[in-house]
Parts: sequence; structure tokens; C-alpha cells
Amino acid sequence: MLSRRSLLLASSAAALAPAALATSAARAQTPPGVLVFAKQIDDIISLDPHEMFEYTATEIAGNVYQKLVTTPNSSPSEIRGELAEKWTASDDNKTFTFTLKDGPKFASGKPVTAEDVAFSLSRAVILNKPPAFIVNQFGFTKDNVAERIRATDPRTVVLTTGEPTAPSFLLYCLSAAVGSVVEKAAVMANAKGDDLGNAWLKQNSAGSGHYAVRSWRASDSVMLDANPHASEPPKVKRIIMRHVADPSAQLLGLQKGDFDIARNLVADQIATLSKDTSYEVQSARKASLLYLSLNQKNPNLAKPEVRQAIKMAIDYAGIQKNIVPTTFNVHQAMVPAGLPGALTDTPFQKDVAAAKAALAKAGVPDGFELSFDYTSAAPYSDIAQAIQSNLAEVGIRLKMLPGEQRAVITKTRARTHDIAMVRWGSDYFDPNSNAEAFSINTDNGDEARNKTLAWRASWLIPELSAKTVEALKQTDAGTRAQMYQDIQKEHQQVSPFVIMLQEIEVSVSRPGVRGFDMGPMNDRHSYVNISKG
Repeated sequence: MLSRRSLLLASSAAALAPAALATSAARAQTPPGVLVFAKQIDDIISLDPHEMFEYTATEIAGNVYQKLVTTPNSSPSEIRGELAEKWTASDDNKTFTFTLKDGPKFASGKPVTAEDVAFSLSRAVILNKPPAFIVNQFGFTKDNVAERIRATDPRTVVLTTGEPTAPSFLLYCLSAAVGSVVEKAAVMANAKGDDLGNAWLKQNSAGSGHYAVRSWRASDSVMLDANPHASEPPKVKRIIMRHVADPSAQLLGLQKGDFDIARNLVADQIATLSKDTSYEVQSARKASLLYLSLNQKNPNLAKPEVRQAIKMAIDYAGIQKNIVPTTFNVHQAMVPAGLPGALTDTPFQKDVAAAKAALAKAGVPDGFELSFDYTSAAPYSDIAQAIQSNLAEVGIRLKMLPGEQRAVITKTRARTHDIAMVRWGSDYFDPNSNAEAFSINTDNGDEARNKTLAWRASWLIPELSAKTVEALKQTDAGTRAQMYQDIQKEHQQVSPFVIMLQEIEVSVSRPGVRGFDMGPMNDRHSYVNISKG
């Protein structure tokens, strides 16, 4: 039976009885010591942990790299040391001192030092790639980072923030994938010019996690080998992740034994396998949202009434019930359910008459045409077609532009889309992880330092940005949660984001495969305890 979690915690696998022996014996076997995932991995753009910002890449980072601190899947609001043994904050909450554990080693065999940590965090700031704003927000810049992030001895790292900072918030941010620690010597040995090894790390790794990158071929496969120096040796020595876009091909391969775990099966397939006790079905509600980004560079989408019309034209409940009943829930606010301050109100439902009235008020009663970028794989293609049909009912005609995930993501980063359907996952267990992305943009220039989701939608919002920053600085937990709820209510009504669904990730393992630990965020998916019977 498919397990569902009511809270945003790590999933627990449904304990299922063995299947009929004859059926199991007839299935092929993947090689001993090798675990093969079937997954849609065309979202990978880079494997550099200080550049990557996509689902699959951050999942890989979580198994290849370690951070100063992390959060356990059993209690995702709890901060635990990973590389850090302990930490302290100064009385003014501006200086944070971390003492490293004695023992962690990189895949090269060299010990992790404070210099590696300082280099890694500074590197994220200097490169200033998409995830950099998570650490930049503490006042670090390429000009001051040498003074503000320092290794004072081989096991001590000192961070000095620009303003007083709540220790818990800093720690949550350092637990994000961008906080991954790389081996300075290995990275700089492969640097080209002033790229700090970025070109090399796109397809290689230099981490101290349970695995190391052996190879990546875009839209084809990723191969990881066990780190021989990991403090906790993984049970499976090699992980292979194969790009299988078609859920039917994933199902067939799982049944034949070509794959050990399928990651993108659709509702009817999951329902069928849930009745077969030879398979293990597990699920985790994720801090992951599916939404539409409406580019404000388009003059029609810049009209508030048009944005409202689109939000009122979509059949959220119908899409969830008929296309993704087991893998998504309806959710219409920017903070996912399960995080502090999450708003679970769903004010929008399909209302064709109201949507048409809003378009008439905007001066476009006959509608208009827009381009629509979306991921071509199922179930996203089916969701996109439903949205096309919904909007056509009110006169908005969509030119459908299906593509690989990374192509859609790249287009939104370049701000060249009209409407794009994309996913966004929280980076750490705090509402600011999403609020900063969706509701802060004070510089709409092409060379802006923090290119948030609001920036990608060309939505300049100084007043809402100020409210979001104020909520971040609030120290009382109850007051802070209410502030985020108020921000979300405003955001729902005025933003160029149509937030539709929150993901429930489901994986299905073939007989004898156990131990895949699924977390609320992608970089918390852990392979170390996976075993094959």
C-alpha cells in the first residue's frame, strides 16, 4: 500500500511482504554491488555544487559532498553537525566560529581542513552563480570575503556577517547544497584562468561525501563510485542514474530487473504496483512546488487583471485528481506545507466567467497569444495540455514549446519566456528559502547581483521585498510565522506566479532493494544505506 506522510518529514518505506517466488526468480538482476535508478535527469546543467540549482544535481551533491551542518530526515527542523563538531556565536550575533571534526576525508584521501571550508564558502560568493544569494545575503562579497570567511587554524573556521544574524537561520542556510565543501587543492589544480575550477567541477567532483562522480553524460546517465575514505562506507559501491524520460519505459525496466528503483512513475502505474507486494513503494511530501512564471516583460502579463484571470482560469483540483492524484497536492502559496509559516489557503479555483471579466477589465476581452515553455516528459506534458485547454476557454491561446528541463530552466534564467512551467524546491528548512526567491527583487537590471525567481519574472517589488526582509529579521517565532502568512496572502493575489501543486515524491523499488532514504529536499535523499538482497 502506498504510504503518505501528513508532515514534511522523511518518508518511511511501506513494509511489504515478498512476492510470488516464481515471478521474482524470472526477473533479471542488475549487477551485484551496483544500484540503478531510472529517473528523468535532463534537468542537470552542472555538477559544480556552487553553481547547481536543479533537483537532480543537488540530490547528487547531497551524496558526494558534506557541509558544515545538515538536517536529519527524521527531524528536518533540527540542525546537526556534519563536518562541524561544534559552533559558537558571539554576543552580537555577527561572528560565528566552527570547529571541525577530526576524521572526514575527501575521496582523494586527504583530510578536510578549515582552509577547504573557507575556500568553498568564499568560492560560492566569488563565482556568484544561481545559488550564491543564499550565502551572499549575510553581507559577503568578492571584495570582503577574504576577511569575513577565514580559517584561523586547521580545524577552525570563522564567519563574520554584515549584520546581527539569528544563528539558526545562518545554520539552515549553510545546510543548503551551496554550502558543500570541496577540496581546494584538487579544484585549483584543475582551474582555468580565474574560473576557480568551475569548468572542471561541472563534470567531476572533489568531495568528502559517501560517493564521488565517475561520469556524467547529459540527458543520458550519471555514475557515482563509493568514496573509499568515507567515514561510513556505503553498502552499494556504485550508483548509476539513467535518464529514462518515459514512465512506461521506467516501469518495464523495473519489471524486467534492468532498474532497481524507478523515480518517475505516474499515478496509474503506482496504483498497480501498490497492489503487488513484491515491490516496495515509498513516498515523501517534499518542499517542492510546481508553478507558472509569468514574465512581466510581456505587456499583457504585466497587467494585474490578466494575472488574476490566469489564476482563475486553471482547474487546479481537476489537474490534481485526474493527472497527478498520488504525486502532487493542490497548494497555492509560495511556502510549502510543512515549513514554518506555510499558508495552506487555496483561494483560486476554476471560474471561467470571473476570468473573462478580469480580461475585459484589463482591456483584452478577446484574449491574446502567449508562448508556453514546459518540460516535455510526463506528467508535466499532460499538466501543460490541461492548462492550455483551461486558458483557451477564456481566450488566452498558448503556443506550446515543450523541451528538456534544463532548456526550460535556462530560458527562465535568461528572462526570455512568456509563461513557463517550472518546479522550485526549498534549499533549507525555513520559510525564507522560498520567500527570498519568490518575493524579493530590488534590482531588475540584467546584471543584478541576486537573480531570484522574482527577478527571473522581471517583477520589481521594493515594498514587498522590504516586508520579506523584515520578516527574516523578526526573532519571535510566532510573530515571524504570521508575517510570512500575511506576505503570502498578498503574494497570492498580486504576484506573477501561479503556484499550483506541491510534490509528493514516490519511488518504487524492486524486490530485495531497501534503504533509500527520501527527504523533504532533494539534497537530503541519501544512498548510503541502500542495500540489495
